[in-house]
Amino acid sequence: MNFKQQIVKEYQLRIQDKIDAFQDMILALSEDSKNDAKGSAGDKHETALSMMHIEQEKLNHKLKEYLNDRDQFSKIYFSKKHSKVQIGSLVQANSNYFLVGIALPKITIDGQTIFGISPQSPLAQELIGNEVGCTFKINTTVYTINHIE
Repeated sequence: MNFKQQIVKEYQLRIQDKIDAFQDMILALSEDSKNDAKGSAGDKHETALSMMHIEQEKLNHKLKEYLNDRDQFSKIYFSKKHSKVQIGSLVQANSNYFLVGIALPKITIDGQTIFGISPQSPLAQELIGNEVGCTFKINTTVYTINHIE
């Protein structure tokens, strides 16, 4: 498995882990509300159920976001080699690696830090369409594209 494949696999695992965690939290909250319904009465009971319902809505919203991320990520063709930066490219600029696809948290593989960036981000806008050797500036940092995969 090459470096880019390791990165893609790690991001897939992390997205799925988040989905599983939110599904588990939603299930646990659902079970708690059923158990609470059996033993409580009055205003405290109604308040507790209301709070659980609000929390469940928040968790469902986050779950939908991660399901959407997983769907978007799975539609990107990462196995293609690119001569110019485009969606699905792994770009090394200076000592940083950027995977152009969707916004994802930074990860470290083999001592290298990788950032998942959205094509709409200012950094991706500077990268897309450029090739090895191109230089650009974001804020005060000057980047040079060293490698594209």
